[in-house]
Amino acid sequence: MRPSLRSSVLVGVLVASLSADVADRPLYAQDGLVQTAAGNIEGVVENGIRVFRGIPFAAPPVGELRWKPPQPVEPWGRATLRANSFGPRCMQESFPAGSVFRGPPAPTAEDCLYLSVWTGATDAEERRPVMVWIHGGALTRGSGSVGAYDGGALAALGAVVVTINYRLGPLGYLAHPLLTAESEHGASGNYGVLDQIAALEWVRDNIAAFGGDPDRVTIFGESAGSWSVNTLMATPLAAGLFHRAIGQSGGRFGPMMRLSDAPEEGRSAEEIGDAFIGALGAATLEEMRAASATSVMAALATPAGRLFRTAENVDGWVFPTDVTTAFSEGRHHNVPVLIGFNADEMTSLTGPNSVPTTLDAWREWVAGRVGDDAERFESVYPVAEEGELRDAYMRSRGDALFGIQMRTWARASEAAGADAYLYYFTHEPPGRARAYLKSYHAAEIVYAFGNVGPGEREAEDRRLARTMSSYWVNFAATGDPNGPGLPPWPVYSRADGAYMILGATVESASRLRTAQLDFWDRRLRAGTP
Repeated sequence: MRPSLRSSVLVGVLVASLSADVADRPLYAQDGLVQTAAGNIEGVVENGIRVFRGIPFAAPPVGELRWKPPQPVEPWGRATLRANSFGPRCMQESFPAGSVFRGPPAPTAEDCLYLSVWTGATDAEERRPVMVWIHGGALTRGSGSVGAYDGGALAALGAVVVTINYRLGPLGYLAHPLLTAESEHGASGNYGVLDQIAALEWVRDNIAAFGGDPDRVTIFGESAGSWSVNTLMATPLAAGLFHRAIGQSGGRFGPMMRLSDAPEEGRSAEEIGDAFIGALGAATLEEMRAASATSVMAALATPAGRLFRTAENVDGWVFPTDVTTAFSEGRHHNVPVLIGFNADEMTSLTGPNSVPTTLDAWREWVAGRVGDDAERFESVYPVAEEGELRDAYMRSRGDALFGIQMRTWARASEAAGADAYLYYFTHEPPGRARAYLKSYHAAEIVYAFGNVGPGEREAEDRRLARTMSSYWVNFAATGDPNGPGLPPWPVYSRADGAYMILGATVESASRLRTAQLDFWDRRLRAGTP
């Protein structure tokens, strides 16, 4: 499925009227027409911002292109692509009923490699900083078309904003011996990562036509989007495609799956993929690619499908080594980073039945979770009565899954000589479930995007949104979030542990949850996170 194309009489007249030297440059006309490498694009204007939705950045990954690296998009010649609606989401499972992340139904298809652009530039020579958003959703759900990701407010602050789709779940991360054998690189399974790289290559080659600076590209994302930012810093294939990185609640420090070498008491990515394809009932590459996308997704409900793990793997090509090793050996892309996590990450990710309700159940859970480290754990997450159980459970899980990842990232960046800016989001958005959710996982997104409008939130929310979105755009522009009228944000160092509190009060502090994060740091280094 492609956005519709229309006859380009206007384009032909306009291009023919240009002198040869001007025609060789990116075209940005006042009527919203843009010339890209694949053809001309027409967007729409919303509140003074030009918006281009549903631009294909790669060929549809269907048929013979399923489970292959993304291929170049086919140019559309003299026609004009009308980029006025989002492309479909990639194939995915729905969020569970009752999830705060469940949204309205939206078109979904295997043909899904589209991106969208927001820009306030009226001249291709402006060279504004570029911000490329990678959505979250555990690499199994989501898209760049979610309303919270609207780039208009950031574009109004001077950035060119790009949101992207990438293949998800088994269509994006399936490794298999047959796929590895046909690959010229002897690799399989990291197709979603390759899609992200292809989108960044599109940005490099085309964003100047939208007034963006291809030499000032910031990748940013939340949750699995932040995982992706972290892994893009570790893959050599992304060299030169971005210059700063923003990670919101997610990193990949720790063990990673291997393509064909299974860890002790574990399985390789190929073994997991082989079992999944067995559940699909396919025995050859032809049968794997002939199966409908719907049947591939339906296989997730089988016993083998339920064991499928959607994750990147160390394949020797996309990832020559794991993220931890890439950073520790200085083999990563050493760019400035702005990273952090939220105070109540787990409230939106945990079912009430998961929380122990008695002290005996708590001790049993602790023993099962950390084993011989139970005494040390209880010293940093003390519980004296049952009323303290929920908070201790939620905070320990949030620190283990998010907090230690972000501090590790900050320390690794500092050790490599890059500036790191660490934050801790503590604001509790309004809403009926505010008392339970508090500053939940993903709550910071609308503030970072500046998408808190009058009448929707309290004045405090709008102030925080202005502050955070200004920090984010400043960082994209210069590699430093600081700017006039903003509370000073110090660079992180291991010595002082400086970080920024983003909440009812925006202020700097030091040594964020040191005892708790030190506990998880010890386990992460031991390989038992």
